[in-house]
Amino acid sequence: MAGIQEVYVLVEKGKAKVIANAVQEALDAGCDPTEILNDGMIKAMDAVGEKFKNGEIFVPEMLVAARAMKKGVEVLKPHLATGAAGAAGKVIIGTVAGDLHDIGKNLVSMMLESAGFEVIDLGVDVPKEKFVEAYEANPDTKIICCSALLTTTMPALKDAVALINEASFRPNVKVMVGGAPITQAFADEIGADAYTEDAASCAKKARELAA
Repeated sequence: MAGIQEVYVLVEKGKAKVIANAVQEALDAGCDPTEILNDGMIKAMDAVGEKFKNGEIFVPEMLVAARAMKKGVEVLKPHLATGAAGAAGKVIIGTVAGDLHDIGKNLVSMMLESAGFEVIDLGVDVPKEKFVEAYEANPDTKIICCSALLTTTMPALKDAVALINEASFRPNVKVMVGGAPITQAFADEIGADAYTEDAASCAKKARELAA
């Protein structure tokens, strides 16, 4: 367990330069790759997410930890059972049409990957039809995440969710929304399944919805 504990600490502290060596050492010592992922990395990111929610750390620290985890996963991937790094399922994410903000979306993507999801990132300024097309190309997707960072693009978010809600596949997927101007009341009004106010909460809620 010493190797896994070291991986946990390095991810939590965001030590991207040394994490790869620590993961390799844990593997060489006979640690189970899935345990390194779950108990070393994902648990560390859960702890980072809690600290962020409690105001003990801020976005830069969370980004650094997520980057460290990403470096560790690169070493781990060849040793994992196929799909284990995306074992929680697929998530489609994008910032809606007319909105070019991506920092929040990118942070959410990193936290979702850290929580064990395979993330299909559609980028920014995503037309509503593209969310539907992406699902049709990946019908095993469990969650679609739509983000709007401007009050002026809230109608585009509403339109995107409306189109997804009309789709025949809607019973098979959960829709999550977020972004600075979005509230729980707005999420309820437009027919989304969930709203979260930050990246850490999003990853946690996504795991609940995908379970």
